[in-house]
Amino acid sequence: MVGQVKELELFENLVNKTWSAKGQWENNGPQFKQEVSFHLDLENTIVVTESKGFINKEQTKFGDRNHGIRQYDKKTNTIKFWEFDVFGNVTKGTVVAQGKNIVYQYQYGESLITDMWEYVDDSTYNFKVGICNNGIWEQLYLNTVFKEIK
Repeated sequence: MVGQVKELELFENLVNKTWSAKGQWENNGPQFKQEVSFHLDLENTIVVTESKGFINKEQTKFGDRNHGIRQYDKKTNTIKFWEFDVFGNVTKGTVVAQGKNIVYQYQYGESLITDMWEYVDDSTYNFKVGICNNGIWEQLYLNTVFKEIK
């Protein structure tokens, strides 16, 4: 990816692809179904995500759910993200690479939540959402797999 901000290279395997996952939130919670596409924009200085998912409480409508931005912040030397959803919410936090794994951290209510895209191979990531401290998952809310849609 010529001209790409070096710090965004952790997304290289995800970009220009669409990924799909299905699962269920913990304790027989609602089902999870998502399709996420990644692309570079603004002269390769940001990663943009477009996510499809359930867009109503009853989980009967599947459509455009989230629009996300990932950007390297030179002042803080971190990658920041913003995720805007169809319900009028915005989630923001930081992203770091752990080897080929991609780790998001953000405040959700009183909790610091971790989302991990755990690299399996170029077309598969384990996806975990929960509370993770020092690499130990204290609580797991979702554990599923994202596969590249070919």
